[in-house]
Amino acid sequence: MKVMLFAIPIFFLLIGIELFIARLHKKELYRFNDMISNISCGISQQAIGIFIKVVTLGAYVYCYQLSPFKIPNTWWTYVLLFLGIDLLYYWFHRYAHEISLFWGTHVVHHQSEDYNLSVALRQSAFQSFISGMFYLPLAIIGFDPIPFLLVNTIQTLYQFWIHTETIDKMPAWFEFIFNTPSHHRVHHGRNPKYIDKNHGGTLILFDRFFGTFQAEEEAVVYGVTKSLSTWNPIWANFDYYNDLRKEFGKTRGFKDKVRLLIKKPGWRSAAAGGPLYPSPIERKEQIKYHTIIPNGLSIYIFLQYIFLLIGTTLFLATLSIDKHSFLIPILISIVLILWSVASFGLSADKRKLGFQLEISRLCILPIALFMILTLSSIHPTSSLNVIYFTIGISFLNLFSIRYFWRFRNILNQ
Repeated sequence: MKVMLFAIPIFFLLIGIELFIARLHKKELYRFNDMISNISCGISQQAIGIFIKVVTLGAYVYCYQLSPFKIPNTWWTYVLLFLGIDLLYYWFHRYAHEISLFWGTHVVHHQSEDYNLSVALRQSAFQSFISGMFYLPLAIIGFDPIPFLLVNTIQTLYQFWIHTETIDKMPAWFEFIFNTPSHHRVHHGRNPKYIDKNHGGTLILFDRFFGTFQAEEEAVVYGVTKSLSTWNPIWANFDYYNDLRKEFGKTRGFKDKVRLLIKKPGWRSAAAGGPLYPSPIERKEQIKYHTIIPNGLSIYIFLQYIFLLIGTTLFLATLSIDKHSFLIPILISIVLILWSVASFGLSADKRKLGFQLEISRLCILPIALFMILTLSSIHPTSSLNVIYFTIGISFLNLFSIRYFWRFRNILNQ
């Protein structure tokens, strides 16, 4: 289902409106580098998720076909699915916070130290592997995959608008039943009283029932207890696991190694000094990761990013994975997307690797696009248009290389 693709223009329209409101009220809700990093994480998740969705949806369909039960598609089916999906999402989300191994697939969503609508797009590339398992009971019960996909998509779309500071409180009855910006701000807080609270998707009722509800009281400090300190969306998916790997190597004893993986994040054995607890923090004390880059470089990244967004949207919109698919151009496209977001992120970090990646990306891009279009085409008559297109991209990239080269001394960390 490609409902999410149709929602993309609405997402960016709402982000634009939020930016306008923030400027109107002279609030700094957005930072350019952070916003690009957030959206890049979402792009990475969509690109890598192509294959993950095949596995998770395939597992759901397989369990549904094996099930001796088949629930008819009526109006009450959707009501039951809504409640079932929201309940299972609650438990997935809660365990994603309370089991260290799972937290590594979810932490990406919490790494931003800002809170705005772009944070909703900041998703882990591998989280679907874990969340997909939690929904399999619905298949075994006998819920058809199509209604499941529809309701699950609606539940995902609902969670976009709650990532904002421009809405204070909804009416009391709405705050009691549904997840709201106020409730979800708490969820994104690193304040000790806010950590591991408000896991609901659409409803907040399950948090109230299972004892994980926390009202918004003190000012929320956003982010995680250990700052990511990079705009690179690729590394964002591996940073926590890298720390876990180091701690795993230092942990003695098989049982403690297992506990390190399945206990809450921050758990440490007694021999290692015991669990780590978050320190109290106020918003005025927070020092956010920040890099200052020239306006010319910001404009360059922004323009290149527009091309990436258009290309990625076209790629996802025309994608169809089946026995007739061209696997090689799909793989090339995914590598190209990941290469691009890593290049932009590291350039915003002012890293030398960012300069090297971007120059090599610009050199390889025309060849990669030529291969994608040629290998995907089943019409020989279109080959001439592909050549013209490739030549045009080559000239554009030569201009981009010349422009980007001026920042070589700035990207030297």
